[in-house]
Amino acid sequence: MSKQDYYDTLGVERNASAADLKAAYRKLAMQFHPDRNPGDADAEHKFKTISEAYGILKDEDSRAAYDRYGHAAFENGGGGRGRGAGGFDFNFGSGFADIFDEMFGAMGGRRGSDAARGSDLRYNMEITLEEAYSGKTAQIQVPTSVSCDACDGNGAEQGSSPISCPTCHGRGRVRAQQGFFTIERACPSCQGAGQVIEKPCRACGGLGRVDKEKTLQVNVPPGVEDGTRIRLSGEGEAGMRGASAGDLYIFLSIAPHRIFQRDGANIHCRVPIPMTTAALGGNVEVPVIDGGRAKVTIPAGTQANQRVRLKGKGMTILRSSAAGDMYVEVSVETPVSLTKRQQELLREFEAEGDNHKTNPESHGFFSRVREFWEDLTE
Repeated sequence: MSKQDYYDTLGVERNASAADLKAAYRKLAMQFHPDRNPGDADAEHKFKTISEAYGILKDEDSRAAYDRYGHAAFENGGGGRGRGAGGFDFNFGSGFADIFDEMFGAMGGRRGSDAARGSDLRYNMEITLEEAYSGKTAQIQVPTSVSCDACDGNGAEQGSSPISCPTCHGRGRVRAQQGFFTIERACPSCQGAGQVIEKPCRACGGLGRVDKEKTLQVNVPPGVEDGTRIRLSGEGEAGMRGASAGDLYIFLSIAPHRIFQRDGANIHCRVPIPMTTAALGGNVEVPVIDGGRAKVTIPAGTQANQRVRLKGKGMTILRSSAAGDMYVEVSVETPVSLTKRQQELLREFEAEGDNHKTNPESHGFFSRVREFWEDLTE
């Protein structure tokens, strides 16, 4: 059975703004949340469906992928995350956690080991334009928290074990009556873990984790753009006392290039040529992003700022075998530091030439200027 369109699921148009998406999700989530519909399997299924839709559409990257490829964009990654090349996930949004916490934090709180989940981490990585074109594999050093080896991450000294929390009896949650409502929140004694430590581990102080620098391998696929985020699941901060670890997000920035300027999948390169080459024509060699060279033919009479397109010589397009184009913009260089003989030759050239034919643009402009001045004196 095919999935319903995510926009239809939330009841919004395809051009809906981020604020419209959030408002639609809040309304539906309040209506179908399981805590408000206990025992209603249909409401629970509906809540999961709208949460999945919002998890994809709230993030710009995943929304763009969905608009282009539909549900097929996430068939391999699953769970609202797109699977990229090299075994990592692009950050296609964490779904509904922020909205859920905002609306139901006081009602439900975090449950069990989720209360001690490790924090997500951010790592900024700068790469060159060439590396963005071809991709790269890099090793990075990330200061983080890892599971304590001395206690195997449970926080208890060797020979002892965590015990059930006497306040919540191991549930990790406590309830309080407020008027007509029963409010459930994380247990203040165990912070939602459901267990307490009588004899804390001396190596980690009972936290179940210690600070350590971790070496990780990051696969950057060809065609990434400035600002791309790469998600390494479970490589963030270790959770407390065996709770799940957070995720690590790699934020890519591309260093400015000394020759090329990037515009999406296309590359621009400004190439200065001598005045004589522009006038007489010729060939020039220009570099291309893959490290090779390309020969560009300059027609006789080429003017400044004219562009030559080199098809397929631009940037690699992410998750595609195609490539953009390269545009060579011609800059005609005026000679400097002329010898007397060179000056004489240019004067002879000027005297021999027909300005109307050799310099039609400037001739036409100044003809219009003269007509303008004549009109003013009449």
